[in-house]
Amino acid sequence: MIGRHRVPVFPSMKVIDFLWILSGVLLNAAAQLLLKAGANSVGEINMSAGASALWRTATGLAMHPGILGGLACYAISVVVWIVALSRVEVSVAYPMLSIGYVVNALLAWWLFGESVGLQRWLGIGVIIIGVILVARSGHSA
Repeated sequence: MIGRHRVPVFPSMKVIDFLWILSGVLLNAAAQLLLKAGANSVGEINMSAGASALWRTATGLAMHPGILGGLACYAISVVVWIVALSRVEVSVAYPMLSIGYVVNALLAWWLFGESVGLQRWLGIGVIIIGVILVARSGHSA
Protein backbone atom coordinates (compact mmCIF):
# COMPACT_ATOMS: atom_id res chain seq x y z
CA MET A 1 0.00 0.00 0.00
CA ILE A 2 1.46 3.34 -1.09
CA GLY A 3 0.34 5.28 1.99
CA ARG A 4 2.64 3.43 4.39
CA HIS A 5 5.80 3.24 2.29
CA ARG A 6 8.61 5.75 2.65
CA VAL A 7 10.53 7.64 -0.05
CA PRO A 8 14.09 6.19 -0.13
CA VAL A 9 15.80 9.59 -0.47
CA PHE A 10 13.50 11.06 2.20
CA PRO A 11 13.01 8.21 4.68
CA SER A 12 10.94 10.35 7.04
CA MET A 13 8.33 11.06 4.33
CA LYS A 14 5.53 8.77 3.18
CA VAL A 15 5.40 8.14 -0.58
CA ILE A 16 1.84 9.47 -0.83
CA ASP A 17 2.83 12.71 0.91
CA PHE A 18 5.79 13.14 -1.43
CA LEU A 19 3.50 12.54 -4.41
CA TRP A 20 1.12 15.28 -3.23
CA ILE A 21 4.03 17.70 -2.88
CA LEU A 22 5.56 16.70 -6.20
CA SER A 23 2.19 17.04 -7.97
CA GLY A 24 1.77 20.56 -6.60
CA VAL A 25 5.31 21.50 -7.61
CA LEU A 26 4.94 20.08 -11.13
CA LEU A 27 1.58 21.78 -11.66
CA ASN A 28 3.13 25.07 -10.56
CA ALA A 29 6.09 24.53 -12.91
CA ALA A 30 3.73 23.66 -15.77
CA ALA A 31 1.82 26.87 -15.09
CA GLN A 32 5.00 28.92 -15.42
CA LEU A 33 5.96 27.25 -18.69
CA LEU A 34 2.48 27.67 -20.16
CA LEU A 35 2.39 31.33 -19.14
CA LYS A 36 5.82 31.81 -20.73
CA ALA A 37 4.58 30.22 -23.96
CA GLY A 38 1.62 32.60 -23.93
CA ALA A 39 3.84 35.59 -23.25
CA ASN A 40 6.20 34.53 -26.04
CA SER A 41 3.27 34.53 -28.46
CA VAL A 42 2.89 38.32 -28.15
CA GLY A 43 6.54 39.22 -27.63
CA GLU A 44 7.76 41.84 -25.22
CA ILE A 45 4.88 43.87 -23.83
CA ASN A 46 5.45 47.60 -24.23
CA MET A 47 3.76 49.31 -21.31
CA SER A 48 4.02 52.72 -23.00
CA ALA A 49 2.23 51.58 -26.17
CA GLY A 50 -1.02 53.30 -25.29
CA ALA A 51 -4.26 52.12 -23.74
CA SER A 52 -5.81 50.62 -26.88
CA ALA A 53 -2.67 48.64 -27.77
CA LEU A 54 -2.37 47.38 -24.21
CA TRP A 55 -6.05 46.40 -24.21
CA ARG A 56 -5.61 44.41 -27.45
CA THR A 57 -2.57 42.67 -25.98
CA ALA A 58 -4.39 41.91 -22.72
CA THR A 59 -7.46 40.49 -24.43
CA GLY A 60 -5.28 38.45 -26.77
CA LEU A 61 -3.38 37.01 -23.82
CA ALA A 62 -6.59 36.34 -21.89
CA MET A 63 -7.76 34.02 -24.67
CA HIS A 64 -4.41 32.38 -25.39
CA PRO A 65 -4.46 28.62 -24.67
CA GLY A 66 -1.10 28.83 -22.90
CA ILE A 67 -2.32 31.53 -20.54
CA LEU A 68 -5.60 29.73 -19.86
CA GLY A 69 -3.76 26.44 -19.32
CA GLY A 70 -1.27 28.13 -17.00
CA LEU A 71 -4.02 29.67 -14.90
CA ALA A 72 -5.83 26.32 -14.74
CA CYS A 73 -2.62 24.62 -13.57
CA TYR A 74 -2.24 27.27 -10.87
CA ALA A 75 -5.81 26.75 -9.66
CA ILE A 76 -5.40 22.98 -9.49
CA SER A 77 -1.98 23.32 -7.86
CA VAL A 78 -3.49 25.38 -5.02
CA VAL A 79 -5.96 22.59 -4.20
CA VAL A 80 -3.23 19.94 -4.42
CA TRP A 81 -0.92 22.06 -2.27
CA ILE A 82 -3.57 22.47 0.44
CA VAL A 83 -3.87 18.67 0.58
CA ALA A 84 -0.07 18.39 0.83
CA LEU A 85 0.07 20.96 3.64
CA SER A 86 -2.58 19.05 5.56
CA ARG A 87 -0.25 16.04 5.55
CA VAL A 88 3.28 17.48 5.82
CA GLU A 89 4.90 20.15 7.97
CA VAL A 90 5.06 23.47 6.11
CA SER A 91 8.74 23.82 7.06
CA VAL A 92 9.36 20.65 5.04
CA ALA A 93 6.83 21.12 2.22
CA TYR A 94 7.51 24.76 1.35
CA PRO A 95 11.24 24.40 0.62
CA MET A 96 10.37 21.54 -1.73
CA LEU A 97 8.75 24.12 -4.01
CA SER A 98 12.37 24.77 -5.02
CA ILE A 99 12.16 21.61 -7.12
CA GLY A 100 10.11 23.79 -9.46
CA TYR A 101 13.18 25.95 -10.15
CA VAL A 102 15.05 22.86 -11.28
CA VAL A 103 12.19 21.65 -13.48
CA ASN A 104 11.64 25.10 -14.99
CA ALA A 105 15.32 25.68 -15.73
CA LEU A 106 15.64 22.34 -17.49
CA LEU A 107 12.41 22.70 -19.47
CA ALA A 108 13.00 26.37 -20.34
CA TRP A 109 16.40 25.36 -21.70
CA TRP A 110 14.87 22.49 -23.67
CA LEU A 111 11.57 24.06 -24.83
CA PHE A 112 12.47 27.73 -25.23
CA GLY A 113 16.21 27.54 -25.87
CA GLU A 114 16.94 29.66 -22.80
CA SER A 115 20.58 29.88 -21.79
CA VAL A 116 21.48 28.01 -18.61
CA GLY A 117 25.13 28.64 -17.85
CA LEU A 118 27.48 26.99 -15.39
CA GLN A 119 26.58 29.33 -12.54
CA ARG A 120 22.87 28.47 -12.89
CA TRP A 121 23.63 24.74 -13.06
CA LEU A 122 25.70 25.05 -9.87
CA GLY A 123 22.83 26.93 -8.22
CA ILE A 124 20.44 24.18 -9.29
CA GLY A 125 22.78 21.64 -7.69
CA VAL A 126 22.73 23.61 -4.43
CA ILE A 127 18.91 23.71 -4.57
CA ILE A 128 18.73 19.93 -5.03
CA ILE A 129 21.07 19.35 -2.09
CA GLY A 130 19.04 21.77 0.04
CA VAL A 131 15.75 20.06 -0.79
CA ILE A 132 17.21 16.68 0.12
CA LEU A 133 18.56 17.99 3.44
CA VAL A 134 15.29 19.70 4.40
CA ALA A 135 13.10 16.77 3.39
CA ARG A 136 15.26 14.27 5.28
CA SER A 137 15.00 16.36 8.43
CA GLY A 138 11.22 16.52 8.66
CA HIS A 139 8.32 14.16 8.96
CA SER A 140 4.78 13.90 7.74
CA ALA A 141 2.13 15.66 9.78
